Amino acid sequence: MADIAIIDSSFIQSIENRPKVLPILSPQCIIPIIDLSPLNHSPADSPSFQSLVTEIGLACKNWGFFQVINHGVPQDCRERVENASREFFGQSKEEKMKVRKDEKNPLGYYDTEQTKNVRDWKEVFDFTVENNPMVIPEAQDEEGLRLLVNQWPQHPTNLRDACEEYVKEMEKLTYKLLELICRSLGLPANKLNGFFKDQTTAMRLNHYPVCPVPHLALGVGSHKDAGALTVITEDEVGGLEVKRKSDGEWIRIKPTPNALVVNVGDLIQVWSNDKYESVDHRVMVNSERERFSIPFFFNPGLDVMVEPLRELLDDQNPPKYKPYNWGKFIATKSLSNFKKLDVENI
Repeated sequence: MADIAIIDSSFIQSIENRPKVLPILSPQCIIPIIDLSPLNHSPADSPSFQSLVTEIGLACKNWGFFQVINHGVPQDCRERVENASREFFGQSKEEKMKVRKDEKNPLGYYDTEQTKNVRDWKEVFDFTVENNPMVIPEAQDEEGLRLLVNQWPQHPTNLRDACEEYVKEMEKLTYKLLELICRSLGLPANKLNGFFKDQTTAMRLNHYPVCPVPHLALGVGSHKDAGALTVITEDEVGGLEVKRKSDGEWIRIKPTPNALVVNVGDLIQVWSNDKYESVDHRVMVNSERERFSIPFFFNPGLDVMVEPLRELLDDQNPPKYKPYNWGKFIATKSLSNFKKLDVENI
């Protein structure tokens, strides 16, 4: 009980959701690490490229998560955005609150986000990567439109440039990953590309401060990502955990130098009609070291109707999901950060 008194009760996870202080890190628990070199050096019909497609498919099917190396994102580009992120979060609370997001505009700085109605031990900075200002529908039970505007801080002065440079590199990589996933499903490589016209892709800077009770709180509670793909750069501290599909055990992802972490989101699950599944993941916090990460959320256009792809359906595999509008869905989900809404992904 003494530990619980150390921090605000809004951060305390229920007993069944509290993390294990000692993670599982055996060789059998390492998510796949995939070398993307064949993307740049091998034709699509070469054995090395086909082997890469197979690896991607198996990783999506068995884990829903994988790491990629030789991905083509320049190291100096990553370092610039990482350094700018550290500088931003190192400022005073007063300075960061100048770009605070709210219910009307969920872009900018925030430090009271909740996952399933429990507060996360983190602070974040969110922005969209295209079509900003962005107009989105009101929530599912409301009429009208909302305007989302990126709020760039005055300091650090290079944050916007560093982020926008990084976004360009991540977009190139994410389209390549999307095409590999399509190939692994037996689809044309560009099958899903059209859904990302006028995309709603977003990026987040995460800071997880040192936590005095890492056995009681989480940086992010257990959740699945609602979009298509998430690509994460993280520092060497670690803390990201994925729920293993085979037995439900939480497995810590060990950071690999210069690698990026990729996970399948709910849209891939729906489009593939459950051939690939979005999986639960969460973030542990640390009593000795702060942690930084930068997820890139690859999302389609607002008008996209999400439903299983016809090419993957037949009498033995009927559609498992009803169509839903992506724009209406994200409008409702964005409100759940400010109101206690029971919003599930799919």
